[in-house]
Amino acid sequence: MTHELTRSGSARSVAVLGAGSWGTTFAKILADAATAGDQPRAIRIWGRRPGVVEEINTLHRNTQYLKDTVLPQSISASTDVAAVLTGADLVILAVPAQSLRLQLREWKDLVAQDAVVVSLMKGLELNTDARMSQVISEELGIPDERIAVVSGPNLAMEIARQEPTASVVACADSAVAGWIARSCTAPYFRPYTTADVVGVEIGGIVKNVIALAVGICEGKQMGDNTKASVITRGLAETSRLALALGGEAQTMAGLAGLGDLVATCSSPLSRNHTAGRLLGEGLTLEEVGQTMTQTAEGIKSGQAVHQLAKKLDVEMPITAAVVAVLAGKISVDQLGPLLLARDLKPEGDY
Repeated sequence: MTHELTRSGSARSVAVLGAGSWGTTFAKILADAATAGDQPRAIRIWGRRPGVVEEINTLHRNTQYLKDTVLPQSISASTDVAAVLTGADLVILAVPAQSLRLQLREWKDLVAQDAVVVSLMKGLELNTDARMSQVISEELGIPDERIAVVSGPNLAMEIARQEPTASVVACADSAVAGWIARSCTAPYFRPYTTADVVGVEIGGIVKNVIALAVGICEGKQMGDNTKASVITRGLAETSRLALALGGEAQTMAGLAGLGDLVATCSSPLSRNHTAGRLLGEGLTLEEVGQTMTQTAEGIKSGQAVHQLAKKLDVEMPITAAVVAVLAGKISVDQLGPLLLARDLKPEGDY
């Protein structure tokens, strides 16, 4: 595949690395988009659990993550990552953020030389403070024009039920972003495009931490005023960090900023909201991990967000308070007064 080819048509062969809820749902979107466009497309999912892979291949379901959703016949799965990546012109990454770097080192030689790589992940790497697109660039050695991010108010279970949803495809190359968008435009999934990769990624990362805070408030049975205040000021924190890194304010007001924040902070389907609620109800962090079957990225990347904010001298009091709870430095009972702990100033003063 050449760059010229990426500017017309849509993907012909897709590898989805990760058989969790979002990876499987995005595979379904890609399959349904091909059906709607009457374009044949091979979609292969890599999963590390043989039972999940077998169920996808034999029953066309992934009940561990998507309950009763029936997957299109064009989707297959394998535990053999080399077989999944063979011939793929579009590679979708949907693995836990903290494991990405090591996995990419194993997969590097298997990714087609001209493949476009898309991140569905919403995390910041611990210790390096790297966004997922940066990890992809560093480990695969491919240019920014072939790396994209998909983010937005995208709760997997709702999309799997084909409820109307919008999202954002971010890529430095607008033609590649458009090619990806055409590849995943289904009757129920409408992607928009942008070149603001930084803003889209930061929106998806920080909202997980804010959702933990909102979930804790809900677990403590605080009211809607409190939750609305935390969501709104959480957006301000997200915007400050995004702007400091070169992101755009317009992105923060859009689907990957405000849209994703509202969905993640409000829905019981949100893993981070659920984890926060359990913490607010009195469970320990270890007990929360035992209760949940999927990764709440905010728990993992909250510390990285906090470190990055301090490095850039960006005020993020809600993030700091959540990280203190996760580190056991303060209790959830002490969280409330810290959520809005910032010097008095005009609302619009970032």
